[in-house]
Amino acid sequence: MAQTVVTRFAPSPTGYLHIGGARTALFCWAYARKTGGKFLLRIEDTDRERSTDAAVEAIFDGLRWLGLDWDGEPYMQFSRAPRHAEVAHELLARGKAYYCYCSQDELAQMREEARAAGKPPRYDGRWRDRDPSEAPAGVAPVIRIKAPQTGEIVVHDHVQGEVVFKAENLDDFIILRSDGTPTYMHAVVVDDHDMGVTHIMRGDDHLTNAARQIVIYNAMGWHVPEMAHIPLIHGPDGAKLSKRHGALGVEAYRQLGYLPEAVRNYLARLGWSHGDDEIFSTEQMVEWFDLDGLNKGAARFDFVKLENINGHYIRAADPDRLYKVMLETAREVGRSSDFAGLSANADTVLAALPELQPRAKTILELIDLAQFIYAVRPITPDAAAAQQLTPEARAMLGEAASVLAGLEDWQVPAIDGAMRAFAEDKGLKLGKVAQPLRAALTGRTVSPGIFEVMVLIGKAESLARIGDQSQVR
Repeated sequence: MAQTVVTRFAPSPTGYLHIGGARTALFCWAYARKTGGKFLLRIEDTDRERSTDAAVEAIFDGLRWLGLDWDGEPYMQFSRAPRHAEVAHELLARGKAYYCYCSQDELAQMREEARAAGKPPRYDGRWRDRDPSEAPAGVAPVIRIKAPQTGEIVVHDHVQGEVVFKAENLDDFIILRSDGTPTYMHAVVVDDHDMGVTHIMRGDDHLTNAARQIVIYNAMGWHVPEMAHIPLIHGPDGAKLSKRHGALGVEAYRQLGYLPEAVRNYLARLGWSHGDDEIFSTEQMVEWFDLDGLNKGAARFDFVKLENINGHYIRAADPDRLYKVMLETAREVGRSSDFAGLSANADTVLAALPELQPRAKTILELIDLAQFIYAVRPITPDAAAAQQLTPEARAMLGEAASVLAGLEDWQVPAIDGAMRAFAEDKGLKLGKVAQPLRAALTGRTVSPGIFEVMVLIGKAESLARIGDQSQVR
């Protein structure tokens, strides 16, 4: 019978859901869904000083927004501390671990001596074979694993290949602290085993941890999960991703106006590839995803590519859904006047969206483009639009307004025909009429077709806005 694939995403709740963590979660989720397996969520909250409920909620919200649904209830690592201690004591009983009674002063001296000898600081194993009867009074011991002292530990990795660690470079690391709490290294192994995890996908900064964790797996006689250590995301300049590159929380991308399907698509291409495909649906990603497609080289984060992909999904989106996202985004980022304007002009915004969608790469841009619908007179043109409103253009607008006022048919073909005839009569190209009209009606140099704008806001509002700008100033 084939083994059921079980993957897991195991973030620490010490801050937001980082974009690199979101990519790891996406890969784990996609592989589980492709294989008909399970995608589990574990919150590694053993760092009690830095873990917060707000960060836990931010992780849940980020995963939900991305559409990465996990199976079952989330595991909370701290609540499993008794189980971690139980396994540590089982290792003691098996002779695979031992009590260490070293004081902090002794450990500091070890580090100093290693540094002086030009060696990496490591525990010297002095309590490995000593009788506990020699223990000093009043010292609460830690429990250390007995790491192999000779030979090699091999990490068989789907991305990195076979990575060999010499046993002599590993020390007997702590698995249970003197207060009875587990170390990260130990808790992770116990949890992954108990959760039935078959495949571990995570950043390649965990590769050295893998060797230590294999020591615990072997000591317990447990099966080692398959592993894939993925190179971290870098910035466009090749340096480790930082906030200036876009190392933001997932919620920040939502607030910047990105759609979840666009973020999923973009993240999937950061470290995994399927031929030359740049745009693909989540369903296609799940169908195509495999561990052999994971890249060994570091991926570079590129906001331009993300924006282009987001623009594709905005163009393809249903206007009703986009309108709801515009409202949610305006509310979330505190744009109360936009929220009020969008709310009060729902029908007009919905009618305008097919014209607006091809012009926007983010939801924020879409909101900006829709502002002409609910702009309050007199509109203050932005810098580029103000350049269109020369004294000559303002005078021309007054004449155009007279022509438009006489139109009974206020539809695009009639307005278009009237303005073409007006431009021809004035010896002007249509653009010389349309651009000042756009500046007067929207306050911007980019908008839907200007005659469509006039129909959307209506004849009275159009003439009033043109009138505001038609006087020579």
